[in-house]
Amino acid sequence: MRSLCHVMTAMAMSLILAAMAPIVLAAPEFVNGLALEGALLDRSGGTDANTGRVGYFSDLYYDAQRKQWYGLSDRGPGGGSLDYQTRVQRFRLKVDKKTGAISGFTIRETIIFKDEFGNPMNGLAPSPTNVLGNAFDPEGFVINSHNRHFYVSDEYGPSLYEFDKKGKRVRSFVTPANLIPRSAANMPNYANDIGNTAGKRTNRGFEGLAISPDGAYVYAMLQSAMLDEGGSGGLCNRIVKFSAGTGTAVAQYAYQMEGSSQGRGISALFAINDHEFLVLERNNRGIGVGAELSPSNKKLFRIDITGATDFSPPAPAFAAAACPTGKVTKQAVPLLDLAVDTLPEFGNKVPEKWEGLAVGPRLKDGSYVLVTGTDNDYSVTQNGIGQQFDVYFRMSDADPFAGSIQCPLGLTTGCFTTADVADGVVNEMFDLPNDGSYKLLPGVLHAYKVAATDLGTFIRPGYDQDRGDDEGQEDDDKE
Repeated sequence: MRSLCHVMTAMAMSLILAAMAPIVLAAPEFVNGLALEGALLDRSGGTDANTGRVGYFSDLYYDAQRKQWYGLSDRGPGGGSLDYQTRVQRFRLKVDKKTGAISGFTIRETIIFKDEFGNPMNGLAPSPTNVLGNAFDPEGFVINSHNRHFYVSDEYGPSLYEFDKKGKRVRSFVTPANLIPRSAANMPNYANDIGNTAGKRTNRGFEGLAISPDGAYVYAMLQSAMLDEGGSGGLCNRIVKFSAGTGTAVAQYAYQMEGSSQGRGISALFAINDHEFLVLERNNRGIGVGAELSPSNKKLFRIDITGATDFSPPAPAFAAAACPTGKVTKQAVPLLDLAVDTLPEFGNKVPEKWEGLAVGPRLKDGSYVLVTGTDNDYSVTQNGIGQQFDVYFRMSDADPFAGSIQCPLGLTTGCFTTADVADGVVNEMFDLPNDGSYKLLPGVLHAYKVAATDLGTFIRPGYDQDRGDDEGQEDDDKE
């Protein structure tokens, strides 16, 4: 009897020590990647870069109920100067249930976003600057599992909208007043930062979006610190918790970024459960249209809002240097460093804009496939007077952008080098080499095998863990 007591005591102590031990996370395993054709057209019927070229992945979403994938495009190839019909792509992606390898990317449906009256939501910057109108720069995408509606976050407002499954807007959430970009006289300016002293920075609105498993709350995250909270030098960012029922914000949390240099900010937010999330941080370095090559910094962190303070007004604005006590808990070591794994098709270099993040189907060994995606900016740039150019890269170059070639949109004649653009003088025009060495910037997908323990208590929206209904791997193409 005495011996049994000793055994039970030892077992109890072991359990206590195990509970006290820090969680050791295994690094996700890179499986494979896809470099998707930069000139690919979607299913909208458009025939050129401004009407149908795929803009790839400002966000990714895996709908486990329907086993369907979605890729969100942003405001279009005009950089806010073009009346582009904003859209989301529903696509097919094969996932090997044993290895997690991805293949077979195929667009199944292109859904155009429209307002309540059926007018397309466009990528034009707001004009006049104090009125949003139908200006739309979509950056985050999730699905309400109860009614199949889309929630899409926007950078211009920053705004959060609800659309039906056909892409028609049915509701606008109420943006908290402290987030609206505005002057000292409280006049909004949604198009640029001229005269603004507070609120979100231009092109730094709601970049990340997540939904709680029960669909009751939607979480929208600013890309970086607001103007009155340090601006480009600020380290503290905001996660806004919205009630899906009322369409209003119920809390604002503080998130401390790793650093603010080189355009650093967040690119994606993913809900693990009702209190834990994955956050993708990145800077503006890497291979991209107009980007510098290095140093490249792209990392995925796990965070927890349990016990975090609600910093909704009248709480004071954050200081620039650091977040206040009460910020969300952030894993010290990143779960994943996206700058480590590269593709030969991408010259074994790091893409600039890692923006899409989704956890796909469960694999046979109980792990999950985690998929990340890049925004390739349609491989288009424009000059100060609105002329657009296709940007062609040769990935074998030491710095592909420095040696890139720009051609008038849709043409392969009258081209010139990016170096000429930097100098401000076009020294020579020429035809694009036809040897296949130069290509439009591809969109990139990476697949990682992530252990279930790294996701903790992972619960999908509308998903019953005991039912095991996320075991599928492909789009069933049913509505």
